[in-house]
Amino acid sequence: MKLLVFSDLHRDLAAADSIVKRAEDVDVVIGAGDFAVKRRGIEDVLEILSSIARPSVLVPGNGESDEELRVACCGWNDAHVLHGSGITIDGVDFFGIGGGIPITPFGSWSFDFSEQEAQLMLESCPRDAVLVSHSPPYGHVDDVGGINFGSRSLLDTIRLVSPRLVVCGHIHNCWGQSSTLGPTYILNAGPDGYVLEL
Repeated sequence: MKLLVFSDLHRDLAAADSIVKRAEDVDVVIGAGDFAVKRRGIEDVLEILSSIARPSVLVPGNGESDEELRVACCGWNDAHVLHGSGITIDGVDFFGIGGGIPITPFGSWSFDFSEQEAQLMLESCPRDAVLVSHSPPYGHVDDVGGINFGSRSLLDTIRLVSPRLVVCGHIHNCWGQSSTLGPTYILNAGPDGYVLEL
């Protein structure tokens, strides 16, 4: 299975258009959140992305809520918005969780969750799935100036269920960086996007 993975478009219409063009050559598209900026502009980006005619797994970032993302995807039949939920595509399990984890310092506009809230949502993540998370796991592709900003609940889940792949974003300093934890490959995708063979 060939995947096109990206995150953090942040209303960049040219980047969205590039993702659409590249999606023609893959089996599944994964968007790991932050389509909008501070809860604004999601409609324009999703209008472009909705022309993708491939199964697409999307999670909300901290810049939009899961409900806002679902509304913006209305009419895009190939889009699957996951947040504490999963889907199976061609025999492969995908599980998604969005938002900023742990809670960010950005204020009331940010769609955030505590580690405890995230842990509850992650309990149903199946073993060997593709885990799509806006936030990275703690200590992996999450470094800003020597400080780790990732999620400990995600780290614990990865150790427990060994996803085959984790796609995340959120920490802009680490776009394009990858890491491994046991058998799990972790990629902070960023807006340029990457094609991966599963």
